[in-house]
Amino acid sequence: MEIQSRLVAIVDDDASVCRALSRVVRSLGFSTAVYASGEALLGDAAGMPLDHVLLDLHLPGLRGTDLLQALRLCSAATQIVVMTGLDRPGARQACLAAGAVAYILKPVQRVELERLLAASPPG
Repeated sequence: MEIQSRLVAIVDDDASVCRALSRVVRSLGFSTAVYASGEALLGDAAGMPLDHVLLDLHLPGLRGTDLLQALRLCSAATQIVVMTGLDRPGARQACLAAGAVAYILKPVQRVELERLLAASPPG
C-alpha cells in the first residue's frame, strides 16, 4: 500500500488544531479525515480502513479514553496516538495500557508526527 493511500483520522474538538494537524499530515503524504467528536468518528469508522488516529484525550461527549477502547474493539490494526494539552498523572499509562501506540503533548511537532506515522507499517 502506498503512503498516499494511507488514511489518518484526526479527532479534536478544536477546529484550528484539526486544520493545523491536517495540513502537516497531508504534507507528509497521508490522506486525512477530520472529526470534531468521537461519536462522529465512530459513525464513519466501520466502513473506513483507518491506518492511524490522532486522538485528543479531552473531548466533549465520548471521552478520548472511551473512544480509544471502542476503536480497539473495531480495529486492532489501527495505530492510535493520543494527544493532550492537559497532561494528568496516570493518563499516559492508562492510554498506553488501553492500546494507544503513543501519548504525546500538544502542541504536536511535525518531526514527532513524522516519526510516529512512519514508524507504523501500512495497513
